[in-house]
Amino acid sequence: MILGHPDAVFSGQGERENSLAESAKKFVQEFELLLSIILNGHGADSNRRRTFRSQLAAFDSAWCAYLNSFVVWKVKDAESLEEDLVRAACQMEISMMQKCKMTHEGDNTDKTHDMRAIQIQVTEDQKLLREKVMHLSGDAGIERMQNALSDTRTNYYQAVENGSPIGSPVAHIPPSPSSLTTLYAADSDKRNKSEEPSRVVRALFKDNDSKPTQKVVGFSAASSKSPESRLNHSGEMLSMENELIVNEFVHGQHYTSANSLNATDEDQTLVKVRETMEKAFWDGVTASIQEDNYDRVVELMKEVRDELCEMAPQSWRQDIIEAIDVVILSQLLNSGSLDMEYLGKIMEFALVSLQKLSAPANENNLKEAHQKVLRELADICRTDNSNHSHAIALVKGLRFVLKQIQVLKQEISSARIKIMEPLLKGPAGLEYLGKAFSKHFGPPSDASTRLPLTLRWLSSLRSTYDQDWSDHKRILSGLQDASTSEKRILPSTALRTGGSFSSGPQTSSAVPVADAADNQYPECKGEKADLLVRLGLLKLVNDVYGVTQEELPETMKLNFLRLREVQSQLQKIIVTATSILVLRQTLVMEQMISSPEDMETTIQKCSTELLHTLDTVESAGLEEIVDILNKTAEGFDKTNDQTKTESRRLVMARMLRKSVQAEDSIFIKVSRAVYLATRGVVLSGSGTHGRQLAEMALRQVGAAVLIDRVVEAGKVLGVMASVSESVHGPWYKQLVENM
Repeated sequence: MILGHPDAVFSGQGERENSLAESAKKFVQEFELLLSIILNGHGADSNRRRTFRSQLAAFDSAWCAYLNSFVVWKVKDAESLEEDLVRAACQMEISMMQKCKMTHEGDNTDKTHDMRAIQIQVTEDQKLLREKVMHLSGDAGIERMQNALSDTRTNYYQAVENGSPIGSPVAHIPPSPSSLTTLYAADSDKRNKSEEPSRVVRALFKDNDSKPTQKVVGFSAASSKSPESRLNHSGEMLSMENELIVNEFVHGQHYTSANSLNATDEDQTLVKVRETMEKAFWDGVTASIQEDNYDRVVELMKEVRDELCEMAPQSWRQDIIEAIDVVILSQLLNSGSLDMEYLGKIMEFALVSLQKLSAPANENNLKEAHQKVLRELADICRTDNSNHSHAIALVKGLRFVLKQIQVLKQEISSARIKIMEPLLKGPAGLEYLGKAFSKHFGPPSDASTRLPLTLRWLSSLRSTYDQDWSDHKRILSGLQDASTSEKRILPSTALRTGGSFSSGPQTSSAVPVADAADNQYPECKGEKADLLVRLGLLKLVNDVYGVTQEELPETMKLNFLRLREVQSQLQKIIVTATSILVLRQTLVMEQMISSPEDMETTIQKCSTELLHTLDTVESAGLEEIVDILNKTAEGFDKTNDQTKTESRRLVMARMLRKSVQAEDSIFIKVSRAVYLATRGVVLSGSGTHGRQLAEMALRQVGAAVLIDRVVEAGKVLGVMASVSESVHGPWYKQLVENM
């Protein structure tokens, strides 16, 4: 594989890869000579006249050299894998500690069944991770993992005591190379399977925390997880939830819609995990009842009582406490009597209380559902008047009540948020975010020391922002000077292999162009801080590596998911633009289409299908994209020659694979065009000027059909920059003055 298919084995061409390729070549040569001596009695090279003993020694030397080179090449993957496993364990730990409200004195004694289920699941998951680390790195890896978990707990407790936000749950864990060198082979198959190179939109673009020297372009798929789970994943405090809600409002989004940008299979996986955990918990409760252990039932009843007291008016609470008397319940159950009549009255009281607390519009439906459940429980008890059936009925009733409580709590929370929404969308929301940011990171005067990531982010643009602004003003000036009636002609979109296609005027979209007055953010006037923030956001989303929480500027932490989504869209645009260039080249070279109008119609349909596939098929890769391109080309092929069709498909696949390499001139040109198009929208707004600048840039690579996607992505960045300027303006001003 190394000699015959190096592109499939190596992801880059570094010193390790070259050394391994050379040693593999030498090893194969010596092996072939050894076989020749064994079979023929002499080597293939008559000049060398090697004996069996000397050739065996040469083969052994070549094997050792190859093995050493392979270990050196593979050890980097092993180190990275151990870091990922340890990081995952620490993220689970800190998420569990937050959810379960753990303190340095010990576990929270008043834990709900959800908290216990979370602890059980995290313990099991960490056990699996330990096994993998043990298999990969031995005792040394386990020791590093334990140290990282200990440090995570210590940092968490200190952050909680100090009232400061929690950073990344685990730092870089440097594994011992000596502990990994002998364990590379065991994990190689798993790593190879998990790093599918054929996925264009999920694997061509890099999504690693550490940025390797790999040159293949990769994609940072935007996760569909909610903002809360994203912040838990990165170790943020649960108190950030309110800031997330307000942040969604000031960006013009409804908080509920922000929780699910795109539903994916990952959501279904989480649902299945949650269902499995719940089933395991309730199975445990049922088993304990059948063993005459009612402690968990008492705890659950206590939870029902406390939840009702929390949601109900103050005047109701005494009645709730008297109706659900856990002391009497505990004494009754421990006496060995499972009095279903008494338990049924408690259930009925809880359900009636929930009906009263629910919205009037839902009261009738809830009443019907509650009556249905009570009838089912009564039927279970009448069918078999045994402790087993009583246990099943009790568990089913408790489960239903607790589920209804959670539904009601969500309704109450949503109602409160909806009431606050008009207020939070205005200046009050911006003021709230500014005060919260000041609480986390101190006053603007401390910006240089408290915002190191933001300072580094803005400072990285010092050498380029002037040039970007000058280019933008020059292009915009030329656009304004040009006659509005002049129609621009699509320039040549030739690939390096030759051939070109010049199109006449085309309309890229049927969407009406908005006026500048309709923009949701102002046009950039060249003010330094504003310009740096806008160009900084552009830089973040145009990086081929996925945006990570660890490297994100402090001022953009709440927009992590939003940035990942924009990055995802831009990278889909790049892949689609490159693909339609390949299709255009193929159609021109084989002279399948002669009409410019037919060409643009074909490109429009193909790009729509490509974007739909990349949006909806998680595993979409080169093969799926080439299938769409080949299918489009086949529609104009009148020969029905299968050999020619397959040959065309292979050529397009090679062209596309080459054109999405980071160092390839086609990729560089397409990426630059998409960057300029997005820059035009970010700096000039999504109105007339912004769209014209975007269209002009995209036409340079024959991708004007993608203008709506680019404008939408640019608008999100523009609004983000405008909101951040309103919230973090004093901090930006201080940082810019000190740059």
